[in-house]
Amino acid sequence: MEIEISTPALLFPAISLLLLAYTNRFLTTGQLIRSLSSQAREQGGKELNGQIDNLKKRLELTKWMQFFGVVSMLLCTISMFSLFLEFQEIGKKIFGLSLLTMCISLCTSLWEVYISSNALNLELKDLSNKCK
Repeated sequence: MEIEISTPALLFPAISLLLLAYTNRFLTTGQLIRSLSSQAREQGGKELNGQIDNLKKRLELTKWMQFFGVVSMLLCTISMFSLFLEFQEIGKKIFGLSLLTMCISLCTSLWEVYISSNALNLELKDLSNKCK
């Protein structure tokens, strides 16, 4: 099967939007960490240990999401360059690696969303207990 140079180029808008979404998640996590830090300084932080651990996991996962997203874009670019130089086999294999790293990035993102939603459920449970 032959692929054209335009095939890997189709991923560029998707990867760019994905990296933007990852950056937004990173910024939001950073804001939460700063807010939690301020809250811990004011009130003491013993009851915040669960949230701190959760945010550490989320920050680490976001780092890997971004890493694999950038690697995917880089491999996509190398694939296009290989196809441009008419190295079809190398270009196809590198494009396949690009798709694989994109899948890893997406799976890591799914894991981070799962952790994030569990943290929100814990917050809602605490809020519900306080309101009773």
